[in-house]
Amino acid sequence: MNQITPFPTVDATAAERFLDRMCEIIDHGATAAMISVGHRLGLFDTLAALPPATSEKIAAEAALAERYVREWLACMVTSGIVRYDPAHRTYRLPAEHAACLIRGAPLGNMAVFAQHIALMGAVQDRTLATFQTGEGTSYGDYPCFHQIMAEDSAQTVTDALFEHLLPLVPGIEARLEAGIDVLDAGCGQGSALIALAERFPQSRFTGYDLCADAIETATRRARAAGLGNIRFETRDLTGFADRACFDFVTSFDAVHDQKDPEALIRGLKGALRPGGVYLMQDIGGSAKLENNLAFPMASLLYAISCVHCTPISLGQGGKGLGTMWGWETAEAMLHEAGFGQVRRHVLPHDPLNVWFVARV
Repeated sequence: MNQITPFPTVDATAAERFLDRMCEIIDHGATAAMISVGHRLGLFDTLAALPPATSEKIAAEAALAERYVREWLACMVTSGIVRYDPAHRTYRLPAEHAACLIRGAPLGNMAVFAQHIALMGAVQDRTLATFQTGEGTSYGDYPCFHQIMAEDSAQTVTDALFEHLLPLVPGIEARLEAGIDVLDAGCGQGSALIALAERFPQSRFTGYDLCADAIETATRRARAAGLGNIRFETRDLTGFADRACFDFVTSFDAVHDQKDPEALIRGLKGALRPGGVYLMQDIGGSAKLENNLAFPMASLLYAISCVHCTPISLGQGGKGLGTMWGWETAEAMLHEAGFGQVRRHVLPHDPLNVWFVARV
């Protein structure tokens, strides 16, 4: 018979305090899952456009079932996101809250990131299996993944392209206006590349991504925009070895998921013509856990790494560096690839990400 180890003596006050903390964590997790529901159904956008309204009015405006909307609203009220007036049975979303919860929000739509919480629940059984077997996953294991990443990229990259990102590369806008060849490696649904193609009609743009569904969406969007200077192709970047055919290469939050990030970076350098530039974005956390204790949303990033980024790499036979592989690792790989100049940038409005400008 197994012996039961006596429970050790604990500081009762500290234990109660941690119990309260655990209750908060679980409660906030449930709220995050419901924020994802509200985002996908457009409920925050509906609330922001209405004066104080009843659940019946909100449901009618959103074309949703009132009973479910009322229950969702109760979660939003008890979590402090939505205000409730019991005298009139009305709900309202304060403008200060809408500023980071609706599409096009001035502070960025944080509800987009809440979708990762819901996705983790959806793939939990698959995640449990990876822990038990050590195997990896494939992109097809994650429902709606490319849509979530497209929304994330639209805020982090596309919306910042012309005001914040291109200025990191002195002289690149003049070259784009004159006409150069541009590659986005790991382009997803292509929103950033399409924005560039629209702004710079004299340049030629190519987007590669492993996932056919993302490329299909990107191609459809480019055609709808009437763009003749852009093409998308489904392509596994493992062993990428195009030679001296691009003037400007970008990758946005794509390198750490690869089977062999070092080889990809070397391949991208080889694809640049003399005078070419590589703009690389990745997560700005450190390779050292102890340096990330105060990093913004570090727990979420490690969780995403555990559920997605690490197993996706392992599933390709890669090293599984993970989301928090570290800016130090990325910078070292750029130098080792032979780039003559590497500059690292962290933007004041975006502490989560790091941007490298590497020149041949």
